[in-house]
Amino acid sequence: MFDNLSERLERSFKILKGEGKITEINVAETLKDVRKALLDADVNYKVAKNFTDTVKEKALGQNVLTAVKPSQLMVKIVHDELTKLMGGETAELNLEGRPAVILMSGLQGSGKTTFSGKLARMLKTKKHRKPLLVACDVYRPAAIEQLKVLGEQINVPIYSELDSKDPVQIALNAIHEAKAKGYDLVIVDTAGRLAIDEQMMNEIEAIKKAVNPDETLFVVDSMTGQDAVNTAREFNERLDFNGVVLTKLDGDTRGGAALSIRTVVNKPIKFVGTGEKLEAIDQFHPSRMADRILGMGDIVSLVERAQEQYDEEEAKRLQKKIQKNQFDFNDFMAQIQQIKKMGNLKDLASMIPGVGKAIKDIDIDDNAFKSIEAIINSMTPKERTNPEILNGSRRQRIAKGSGTNIQEVNRLLKQFDQTRKMMKMVTGSKMGKMMMPGMPKMKR
Repeated sequence: MFDNLSERLERSFKILKGEGKITEINVAETLKDVRKALLDADVNYKVAKNFTDTVKEKALGQNVLTAVKPSQLMVKIVHDELTKLMGGETAELNLEGRPAVILMSGLQGSGKTTFSGKLARMLKTKKHRKPLLVACDVYRPAAIEQLKVLGEQINVPIYSELDSKDPVQIALNAIHEAKAKGYDLVIVDTAGRLAIDEQMMNEIEAIKKAVNPDETLFVVDSMTGQDAVNTAREFNERLDFNGVVLTKLDGDTRGGAALSIRTVVNKPIKFVGTGEKLEAIDQFHPSRMADRILGMGDIVSLVERAQEQYDEEEAKRLQKKIQKNQFDFNDFMAQIQQIKKMGNLKDLASMIPGVGKAIKDIDIDDNAFKSIEAIINSMTPKERTNPEILNGSRRQRIAKGSGTNIQEVNRLLKQFDQTRKMMKMVTGSKMGKMMMPGMPKMKR
């Protein structure tokens, strides 16, 4: 996401490189390019104009220190204004009710049902809540079935009434069920339409009035650009929702919705969806997103994702094995699974400062670990535990069994040996215990 915008902004700042000071002429030239970049990213025209006007005013009012170059100062001003444009502070959920009720709203196809499952999983694992998912889309049996499948995957119960066509009563009955069975969080998934219509808006208004939710979230597909902003405005006028969820930010999106929506509806973006996996959900941090837009990476979010997968007891066990040089292919496979759970590989790599631009045109396949997993799965339990016994004939058998070739098997064994040595060096750090070298090769 934001790749094109990041590149355009970087080009804009180059106008100021070599300049000894900020002047009205060079700032005007730079910001003309910045405004074009924002408009190309599908940012609302008024938002883009107000943004560049504010940046110009602040830039011309600054005295540039001799230690700070004009281009560096402009980057800082743009960063601060981007952060403010997207809300400034991180917006938290209000979950004070017992049970706390979250009402999901949005058009059909926005990713509302999937996000309900993601949110339930996140609040269950991170906040130790006991959620109940509620199926209030009485028009599409597939939506109810989808919610049930999601519930099974995250081990969260689903409340539904297949014979009822009254979503208001279903929601009320679900809250009663939650109180009776000790669930402290209710997430209500509502019906959507392909476009806004009066029946849908009346229905969700009635549900909101009946259940009085602690949070009403509007879920929107960020790939729809300015349509997302317009839809958010109409929903907000009827629902007065508490926050926005942007889905599909990992797709081919220009980012305009993320930069416009806060200003247009004056409601914070609270979460973003960054992939199809149930782990692919992030709380929205305006400052971190500004970092990523300006190519500065997001190392804090990367560390947070790593910490989510960090198991202290498992790390201690692994540390002892590494120190005794007993790290084996079972442990190697476990490390792969931890990295995969952290999310989309290209998204993870782009969080490292300076890497985002370098990998913009590089394809990092999320299935890139498949051949490694196939090779390890083709080993016998004894071979996985004792890699040193893997002689030539065993390697030939493993290559045939995994559908690879002897060169790939040999390459993996070499990577594994390097991993053993490196992990022995870094057992003192949590990231070292979790991460590993030998990442899949990237293809242009």
